[in-house]
Amino acid sequence: MSDIQTVIIVDDHPLFRKGMAQLLQTIPAFRLVGEAAGGVEGLALVCSLKPDLLLLDLNMKDLDGIGVLRGIRAARLDTRVVMVTVSDNGDDLVAALRAGADGYLLKDMEPEAMLDALREAATGRIVISDELTHLMATALRGPALPQSASAAGLTEQEVRILERISGGLSNKLIGRELDIAEGTVKVHVKHILRKLALRSRVEAAVWAVGHLRG
Repeated sequence: MSDIQTVIIVDDHPLFRKGMAQLLQTIPAFRLVGEAAGGVEGLALVCSLKPDLLLLDLNMKDLDGIGVLRGIRAARLDTRVVMVTVSDNGDDLVAALRAGADGYLLKDMEPEAMLDALREAATGRIVISDELTHLMATALRGPALPQSASAAGLTEQEVRILERISGGLSNKLIGRELDIAEGTVKVHVKHILRKLALRSRVEAAVWAVGHLRG
């Protein structure tokens, strides 16, 4: 299997797309296979090319990033989606993660920090701008959420998997570490999310940092 990751950029700002394309050229693991200036065009492109990674703007005129993301998830594509946006609004962050985003980065990040985050994304890890993690943590402090692994009824295997999710490992890497099939990991993750009343693995990762390591 090739280690090259195919990437699509969907953003309505031409200069930003050009800058991201130049950054991607510095990472041998990435190959840019398409660009789109709007959500409708971007969703069609992703469904056609099925890239490994999508770098997606949040606010676009015809179809916003959340709409594109929901379309991708509805199509059951395996494409990892990282939002790249100017919005540091907590509601936008939570909405993106609950719609199935695999990361959330701010456009004003320093180029080196953006490169580091993209390299992490290439390995299947969750990426989120450091300054935004407190917003996610605040959103997950609701009284309805279980406050411990035992209160959530997590099994020992589920806790082991959750610890690795919080470390940013993909299902494939978790399966390798625990010597179980990737499909088995997916089933466990589904059970973990249901027990924690969460909607995404990123939310689960943030919950784990606050409740498994405290």
